[in-house]
Amino acid sequence: MAASVATVPRPQETVTPSGVAPPISLWTAYAVLFASTSVVIGVLWDISWHQSIGRDTLFSLPHLAIYLGGVVAGIVSGVHVLRTSFAGSARDRTATVGFWKFFRGHLGAWLCIWGAIAMLTSAPFDDWWHNAYGLDVKILSPPHAILALGILAIQLGAMFMVLAYQNRAAASAATAGNVQLLRWLYAFAAALVLLNFATMMSEYTWRMFQHGTLFYQVAAGVLLMPLVAAGVSGRLRWPATATACMYFGVLLALVWILPLFPAEPKLAPVRNPLTQMMPPQFPLLLFVPAIGLDLVLQRWTRPRGWLLAAVFSFIFVAVLLAVQWPFATFLNSEFARNPLFGQHLRPYMVPATSAFAEGRFINAASGVSLISGLAVAFVLGIVSARLGIGWGQWMRRVQR
Repeated sequence: MAASVATVPRPQETVTPSGVAPPISLWTAYAVLFASTSVVIGVLWDISWHQSIGRDTLFSLPHLAIYLGGVVAGIVSGVHVLRTSFAGSARDRTATVGFWKFFRGHLGAWLCIWGAIAMLTSAPFDDWWHNAYGLDVKILSPPHAILALGILAIQLGAMFMVLAYQNRAAASAATAGNVQLLRWLYAFAAALVLLNFATMMSEYTWRMFQHGTLFYQVAAGVLLMPLVAAGVSGRLRWPATATACMYFGVLLALVWILPLFPAEPKLAPVRNPLTQMMPPQFPLLLFVPAIGLDLVLQRWTRPRGWLLAAVFSFIFVAVLLAVQWPFATFLNSEFARNPLFGQHLRPYMVPATSAFAEGRFINAASGVSLISGLAVAFVLGIVSARLGIGWGQWMRRVQR
């Protein structure tokens, strides 16, 4: 099923009439953006469920939120494809992506359809995996890898749908009054993609790892790419900052909301008898280096090339080190063990002698090891930023 996501039909060379809104309704874009949000909330809720309760079923509440997003995105996008293919005008069909000769639809719709298929296929596979092997000890188990690909496809589909409107809004009478709203919606859609990347890498970004170089290598090598892409393709004054702030806001809301609900561990061993839902880890301070990225973009008239990628990487690694290192010290202290920061809670299977519970850092680096590790992070960041620049430049041209 992973192959199904990878074989999204390539866009055919078509010409979209200038000044015409994309052949997809705004309500379809809104519905898919809702689906993307539901999926992300469901995934974070599901991780909290595993850390607080342990045992779940195929139809647990977090799973229902995830599958709701997949079903909504798949149905709405499928209706759009059928309507465009068999009831759309010639102009509508010209401005779309074709598949199997008879079917045409928006690029984002195709991504959502493939994503929904992957997600719904992963559900019984994940249920069998749990019954056969028990509770996952890693986020990226084989069923979750298929699910993650499907989720990413839906998130990209939502982003591309809003992106097409954003890129054509200034020239289209149908969307001219919604220009600023579309720009903010695109930043939110990009934030959901960033959040997906961050969630998949969360096993390496907990606070007890944030004094080690692997944390900065993962952040620069993985998270910088979607952040740069959002900055290059966004039309707000501070697009990367807006994206990072929305990522921060969604996670922070869950840090505060999830612990309000009661929970009881139902799967041994119970080393910490929780009575409330475990919140996600406190969001990374990505909005601070994002400000630096936006400042460079405002002054660099042609955002492309390896030199710009190196500048982005240096700013990201340096600024993230400057803010996240001391903030990690704070999160590991007694001052963060309160409902505001959520560090007073720990998963039910984590003992009181763990580094997480005692506020100790794992594989903390210093001296030569710190410098060499950050140098690796800088190199990884250059590659990640270069990919983000290319991705963002391509997205600035998406109109169908």
